[in-house]
Amino acid sequence: MYHFSRAIYRDLAPYVLDDKLSEQRQSNRTLVLHECESAIERLMTDRRYFARPSRTLYNDVRPYFAIADLPRVYVAIDRHVQMAQKFLAMVPDYAFDSQGVPRRCQAMTRKGKPCQRQPLRASDYCPSHQHLTENFEELELVELAA
Repeated sequence: MYHFSRAIYRDLAPYVLDDKLSEQRQSNRTLVLHECESAIERLMTDRRYFARPSRTLYNDVRPYFAIADLPRVYVAIDRHVQMAQKFLAMVPDYAFDSQGVPRRCQAMTRKGKPCQRQPLRASDYCPSHQHLTENFEELELVELAA
């Protein structure tokens, strides 16, 4: 997903205004880059509840561009976000983490090495280590006992 956010930034970078506000610590380019990365990361981790990612990212970066460039900015954002959504539709939502790295089981093997299997869809553990998953009911019982 890193590639999608950087592709958006590369398309937008020539149009970013160079001046920054006096109370602003970072440059406008840095702020646009952070907004692109956070929008794509949220799209990856929360895509079912991220209703309009293109519009959200556009509204977040809009102050850093001249008014004449805003239509071009929206088209670039929308094009890249649609490509990211198509990519995410092809890849199962549990296969990669937000950095694009394949997810691995969080358990350790008997030899002390990390388990190399892919975890189940709604868990951090593979089928062999599924027993390590704690439920909210179990945690409440432990808290009540203590």
